[in-house]
Amino acid sequence: MSRIAQRFDRLRAEGRGALIPFLEAYDPDPATSMAILHGMPGAGADLIEIGMPFTDPMADGPTIQAAGRRGLLAGASLSRVLGMVQEFRAEDAETPIVLMGYLNPILAYDPARFCLDAASAGVDGLIVVDLPTEEAGLLSGHAAEHGIDFVRLVAPTTDDARLPTVLRGCSGFVYYVSITGVTGTRTASVDELALAIPRIRAVTDLPVAIGFGVRSPAQAAAAVRAGDAAVVASALIDTLAASLDAQGRAGPDTVRRVLDQVRGLAEAVRAVRRPAPTKVSDGIGDERFCLDGPVLES
Repeated sequence: MSRIAQRFDRLRAEGRGALIPFLEAYDPDPATSMAILHGMPGAGADLIEIGMPFTDPMADGPTIQAAGRRGLLAGASLSRVLGMVQEFRAEDAETPIVLMGYLNPILAYDPARFCLDAASAGVDGLIVVDLPTEEAGLLSGHAAEHGIDFVRLVAPTTDDARLPTVLRGCSGFVYYVSITGVTGTRTASVDELALAIPRIRAVTDLPVAIGFGVRSPAQAAAAVRAGDAAVVASALIDTLAASLDAQGRAGPDTVRRVLDQVRGLAEAVRAVRRPAPTKVSDGIGDERFCLDGPVLES
């Protein structure tokens, strides 16, 4: 059983949902980024999502685009992102790590070698935002070979007929992109989530993580009431960015401010007590992890 599956099983037994905070690797510099990563589990992170900086992040809004630029200027590369995970694993063997990024750098690195190196570093899941479902074979086999959950996204525009295709081959959890658009632009309403999440649960018993637009403790709590996890990204990056000096350098309180925000989010998520879930089994849920062109599909 993967670390991701183990973590969700434990949370289910505890009767609560998960908090998945995001950080962009090397933003604003390697040491600060690493300090935030090391501090996140103690601040309440149940899983951690790490962004792999890329020059053309089509699914990301201005906040994460700026974080990616800072990361690249600080020297981020795929191999250095894997180095961060390897360093993290030296002191934390339990917290699941999911990498989120784009296909071009992975193709340049070589998909087979990337999955091998990612597994060796201690990566548990992989989200490739711009990889269409029909082309998933470029990575899914290599990820499965090395025990990495292949994370795909389901969008509000993914209709009922397409959902089984998207979810085929998934494990770990389903990432639900709660809005149509880029990251950090708006937030889905409770009513929208109440309509969307049951459609996913009708075809899989995988946990559902809700992201793209979850910013506040209240919104994170609403996400775990509707789904199984809240992914918070742009709000944390905004806090980091506000702590930087005029030259874009980390301030003395940068790490503390971000981790304090994670603590507030974690408290809200952990206050939501959940009933035992009703499982649906159709032969899909025991396969690998899923993404379906979130902002690209119509």
